[in-house]
Amino acid sequence: MTEPLLLTDRLIKRFGGLLATDNVSIDVAHGEIHALIGPNGAGKTTLVSQLTGGLAPDSGAIRFLGRDVTRLPVHARVRLGLARSFQITSVLRDFSAIENVALAQQAHRGHSFRFLANVRRDTARTEAARRGLAAVGLEARADIPSSALSHGEQRQLEIAMALGGEPRLLLLDKPMAGMGPEESQR
Repeated sequence: MTEPLLLTDRLIKRFGGLLATDNVSIDVAHGEIHALIGPNGAGKTTLVSQLTGGLAPDSGAIRFLGRDVTRLPVHARVRLGLARSFQITSVLRDFSAIENVALAQQAHRGHSFRFLANVRRDTARTEAARRGLAAVGLEARADIPSSALSHGEQRQLEIAMALGGEPRLLLLDKPMAGMGPEESQR
């Protein structure tokens, strides 16, 4: 039996008297898809924030790729291959869809000092960004400013940006908020 991709052991997170996560133990095997289902305030986002390093658990452990990452910061977990999307869409509104994806890929690959270079001239990055947009169904909207995309399309764009880092595990926080049935299915 191989070790799970992600494993948590009795995660607890309190905010004063509020118990947000109560002894959460989960494991995710390679290639599996899981969903956290619960009402608003149930602790889903708190759990995702603990898994990605945005919030430290009060107790418990998190293992990713066989390594204890409980106390690792966000950027170290990203380098290991853990990515997430957020509840609130966060795209560069004045940039086109393809520029958003290309810049995300550039940052993930550690080339952020080339941020002044015109990404449209980098053919390899542009083609990779086009493939990312195609994966989420936005290839026809590549040159549209992200501010002109619908909310659902901006959610799709954010997923393409997260996938640009080629994560081993992608955590999506309310991924279908604002999407119609067709967008959600894709």
